[in-house]
Amino acid sequence: MRCSDEQYYVVKFRNNPQGPRILANEMLASHLAMSLGLPVSEPDIVLVSEWVIAHTPDLYIQNGSIQERCQSGFAFASRFPCDPLRSPAFDYLPAEQMPLVANLDAFAGMLVFDQWTCNCDTRQVVFHQTNPQTHEAAPAFHATMIDQGYCFNGNQWNFPDSPRRGLFPNVAAYAGISGSSAVELWLRRLLNFPDDFLDEAAATVPVEWYEGQTDELSHLMTTLADRRGQIRDLMEECMRAAQGSFPNWQSHPPKA
Repeated sequence: MRCSDEQYYVVKFRNNPQGPRILANEMLASHLAMSLGLPVSEPDIVLVSEWVIAHTPDLYIQNGSIQERCQSGFAFASRFPCDPLRSPAFDYLPAEQMPLVANLDAFAGMLVFDQWTCNCDTRQVVFHQTNPQTHEAAPAFHATMIDQGYCFNGNQWNFPDSPRRGLFPNVAAYAGISGSSAVELWLRRLLNFPDDFLDEAAATVPVEWYEGQTDELSHLMTTLADRRGQIRDLMEECMRAAQGSFPNWQSHPPKA
């Protein structure tokens, strides 16, 4: 959707089939990731009026055989990483083009983040060209991490950890990870994360998106703070269980 600031956003509505907490997860996880310096889409809140819903035939949700109009009111908005009318965007690049991604090192940081937040989805990414008007040089790409809705195990707000979760399916994304030093920067950022920002990030989430269950939100934030002490173990388990995803790792932890 193009909003009043003339920018384009991907918008998620409260009555989406995944549940209203998905919006809370998107807002909370995006703010936390941004604070760590990770390239996620900029989150925002957008007001979608009943008039817009009524006059836009495409604004409906198809859930099986049931069709339902999108719910008006405050919705989650994720700013599109480029102008979709001028710059092509892709959700996948072939392995031979992955070295052209300028911020390829961010995949290591996002894996740390996804393990910390127990993202139960595979890593979703949008790639866009940084020089779409240049025809002579090879195109350069920028990766933007999107779709944080299944952090915290989606609507459940618990942490059933699994070491293979949160991985991007193209192993070329992790070709630069040859040892623990590639993730150490991100581990230190997370471990030195100021506690105050957890509360500040939680305050950005509209209360309607977690149905006023403030005790559960408070418990979620306390658990996230505590999980920072587990992140090294979580990453070691990931590297051990998914060795094939890190083709250039020189000294994997031994398999159990």
